Amino acid sequence: MKREDEADFEAFVEASGHRLLRTAYLLVGDLHAAEDLLQTALERTARRWTRIAGVPEAYARTTIANLATDRWRRRRARPPEVFIDPPEGIDADFATDVVVRDALIRALNQLTRRQRAVLVLRYFDDLTEPETAAALGISVGTVKSSASRALERLREIVAVQDLPTLHALPRTKEKVR
Repeated sequence: MKREDEADFEAFVEASGHRLLRTAYLLVGDLHAAEDLLQTALERTARRWTRIAGVPEAYARTTIANLATDRWRRRRARPPEVFIDPPEGIDADFATDVVVRDALIRALNQLTRRQRAVLVLRYFDDLTEPETAAALGISVGTVKSSASRALERLREIVAVQDLPTLHALPRTKEKVR
């Protein structure tokens, strides 16, 4: 890699690293595994840096999604995962935030792999439906139906809990007949 490319790559990692780590964490539910996925994705991105000019974050995100899928396939029985996220700043509502975050992560873990990946890319990474479809290698229609079913399932999972933050899950458009 040329020096100027190295500087560009370092700037990319500085600007996008946190978002990509969050995506990886939400996909696999384990901070250490997410860091490993991110490192592998960044290595692959660096190797193809000159060929992916203009869309390195999309390439890295797709790589992370594919690596997460490969990880799921390798692990038939997943052990219970513990989500510990050190607080960045403790405020008065810290306990409520922890409870809500824990409930959301546990609910995400009960979704299918595809549903979880679609929700993470669509709503946490704020990708469009075509971008999500491209990242996962599925059709736009599959993204729409997976997101709809996943959101409905999340609502069912958290219905027994009284967490006002989770009641505001995004609604998908109903079919026009």
